[in-house]
Amino acid sequence: MNSKDNRIDPGLVAGNTRPAAGYEAKHFLWKVAAGVASITLDRPERKNPLTFESYAELRDLFLQLRYADDVHAVVVQGAGGNFCSGGDVHEIIGPLLKLKAPELLVFTRMTGDLVKAMRGCPQPIVAAVDGVCAGAGAIVAMASDLRVGTARSKTAFLFNRVGLAGCDMGACAMLPRIVGQGRASELLYTGRSMSGEEGERWGWFNRLASPEALDEEAHALARNLASGPTFANGITKTMLHQEWAMTIEQAIESEAQAQAICMMTQDFRRAYDAFVAKGKPKFEGN
Repeated sequence: MNSKDNRIDPGLVAGNTRPAAGYEAKHFLWKVAAGVASITLDRPERKNPLTFESYAELRDLFLQLRYADDVHAVVVQGAGGNFCSGGDVHEIIGPLLKLKAPELLVFTRMTGDLVKAMRGCPQPIVAAVDGVCAGAGAIVAMASDLRVGTARSKTAFLFNRVGLAGCDMGACAMLPRIVGQGRASELLYTGRSMSGEEGERWGWFNRLASPEALDEEAHALARNLASGPTFANGITKTMLHQEWAMTIEQAIESEAQAQAICMMTQDFRRAYDAFVAKGKPKFEGN
């Protein structure tokens, strides 16, 4: 408690609120600068595949980002000209063949928890996609809020090509909402690669950049988001996700309540004061 005015310290309420800049990643590269966190999958010699450990660490990190007060946007990218080739054939696919059904379900639930953690963290996530973006890598890009790609990128939901269903980690729910039911059906039934130009035309990519400019383009987009009203951006992300399961009437009422909350923020007042002064608002996220 603040003895002067009896206000409650928000940090005491959250309990876990803390900066993320000091986080030490074990299975990928991690840095925070100017409110933007960068996650780089860094196994370029194998096109950056995921392992059991990197799955779990990514899941836990996105859960922790709910409490990070120094991260306002996130960029996910891969090293060496590729995004992610999916689950590591030798470190994941091979061992899975030796597991029984209950153990396999533990794994598939864990991978799904990564997507839920990405959708549940309030920060907008930008995927910077170059080269190979396949399997679980395509899912990570799908679970991001925005995607910047290159013409040479190749995105493939290749699960059926290895004898599995296309319904992996939420793909049958989320992919049709991004590219449409017919196009999602084609990608999930055939497992074929979607080119960068095709992805932009279908709405998978928000924009394309040259491979040399991809990193800067994605981070510039993330910095733009980070400079905005971050509390309100978090509300937008929440509503974009929750309204998938709402009727129009429920969505309109939920948005009315959400917007009323945003109208109580200081950022809303800052925007008004800046407009009156004919200036540009400087948002602070509260």
